[in-house]
Amino acid sequence: MRTPAGTECPYYYADFYRGRSTQECRLIGRNPHSEKWEPTLCARCPVPAILRANGCPHMVLEAQAVRRWLGLVRRVEVYAVCTYAQVEVEDPYVGCGHCHPQAATVLSTPEAEQ
Repeated sequence: MRTPAGTECPYYYADFYRGRSTQECRLIGRNPHSEKWEPTLCARCPVPAILRANGCPHMVLEAQAVRRWLGLVRRVEVYAVCTYAQVEVEDPYVGCGHCHPQAATVLSTPEAEQ
């Protein structure tokens, strides 16, 4: 579904049919430690970009809304886990490197190699 920021995200849900006014992020909503989700968080959320960059079926995402900069700025933090290799994914845009080793070597950033 298209988010208020204009990107496609499978975790965003909105229902405005016949006077309803329901908007929610189902990824942030299932995290009990997260702050309350607001539609403005979609503008800077990294989840749609991660899903466009990495289509691995073994990667599971968890997200939470957090406050930064003395509580003034709210943003989304993403945590990724590979269910195939049972490891935490350091760079969700690339993947864990175990499921698709050829893609991890081609897509690794020069900063990560240093």
